Amino acid sequence: MEQTLSIIKPDAVERGLVEEIKNIFIKNNLKIVNEKKLHINKDEAAEFYKVHQSKPFYEQLCNYLSSGPIFVMVLEGENAILENRKIMGATNPKDAIEGTIRKLYGISIDKNSVHGSDSVENAKKEIKFFF
Repeated sequence: MEQTLSIIKPDAVERGLVEEIKNIFIKNNLKIVNEKKLHINKDEAAEFYKVHQSKPFYEQLCNYLSSGPIFVMVLEGENAILENRKIMGATNPKDAIEGTIRKLYGISIDKNSVHGSDSVENAKKEIKFFF
């Protein structure tokens, strides 16, 4: 069994979508083995997104993640990282496949409602960061 980190971002938490999004993961055979709601500050967001430090959107990304409460989860299942990424959909909701979380709930490329680890290595780091 593989584990991955999932974050329900501030835009989705603010709109009351936590339970709906959690149910999508559960219906797709991903078990939630740990979860919590929290509000991180900008320094914590900067540390979390350090991998994107050199990218032009880094500052905006950190501001956004720290702009309100988030809901973080450890998801577990067969090929959890890949499955989570399929369920989330493309980063830009306009490009996401129908039925994916970002197509259903994403507002924009910035406010795309969810984050998921992109590799085994990053999943381990991200889970450790929050749990």
